[in-house]
Amino acid sequence: MAPPNPNAQRSSPTMMWDSTPLFQFGDMQEIIQNFVRVHVDAPGMEEGAAVFPLGYQYPSLDQLADMIPCILQYLNFSTIIGVGVGAGAYVLSRYALNHPDTVEGLVLINIDPNAKGWMDWAAHKLTGLTSSISEMILGHLFSQEELSGNSELIQKYRNIITHAPNLDNIELYWNSYNNRRDLNFERGGDITLKCPVMLVVGDQAPHEDAVVECNSKLDPTQTSFLKMADSGGQPQLTQPGKLTEAFKYFLQGMGYMASSCMTRLSRSRTASLTSAASIDGNRSRSRTLSQSSESGTLSSGPPGHTMEVSC
Repeated sequence: MAPPNPNAQRSSPTMMWDSTPLFQFGDMQEIIQNFVRVHVDAPGMEEGAAVFPLGYQYPSLDQLADMIPCILQYLNFSTIIGVGVGAGAYVLSRYALNHPDTVEGLVLINIDPNAKGWMDWAAHKLTGLTSSISEMILGHLFSQEELSGNSELIQKYRNIITHAPNLDNIELYWNSYNNRRDLNFERGGDITLKCPVMLVVGDQAPHEDAVVECNSKLDPTQTSFLKMADSGGQPQLTQPGKLTEAFKYFLQGMGYMASSCMTRLSRSRTASLTSAASIDGNRSRSRTLSQSSESGTLSSGPPGHTMEVSC
């Protein structure tokens, strides 16, 4: 856990689940300087973790979400801004549904809010008969085009996963993710995320359809949708600069980092951040963050902590 920055504004911690490489990106340092960041691993995912004994019952994603209140209580954090990828995005969403008053905002990358259907379950079982666990995870993380190209990034992650000393633990976590329950988001219903949300996915990514569907189920006045071109399955790895700028803009919309200047998105022709905002009941308009991002003009909100959680 990073010590509090005496020069940083404080009040809202940012929880980052499963996105460490993004927070190590150079341009993210401006955000980190304004928040206190805490990193927490899911069981058995930490560096040097011992392999769980045979028969160990790994927590469900719902149970992982239920662990968050204890973490916040221990750290004396009252509210969070969450950043999560894949399973981490699901866990933070489940937590936000159960504890909406403690979540100021969420950045959800590659979220799939749906439980696996019978066809998905059967396809998963058949794939497991012919593919190793490492190849199945790679197919979940990256697009087929990326895997076929076998770039340096793909080779790096294939080597990391294949030779991970805690691969058995990773498989247990992988199984928990594939056995997740449906979040049952419903636009206009009681089951929805009540805080500002930024959904992120790469164009042609394995999770593109799931994220698009998730966007259609959330409150359009609270939700921004960022589909990143040329970023593949892991935009936080392939386009960290553009994602960082979008994150800064998102924080500005919440009243933080008002003096931060947007530069990278204004030069980019590949990223757009859109959200629909409903007006007059049946009519709606679209709000877009594109190449013309301007420096922040929002009033400065209360200061914040940063909490980083990873699994």
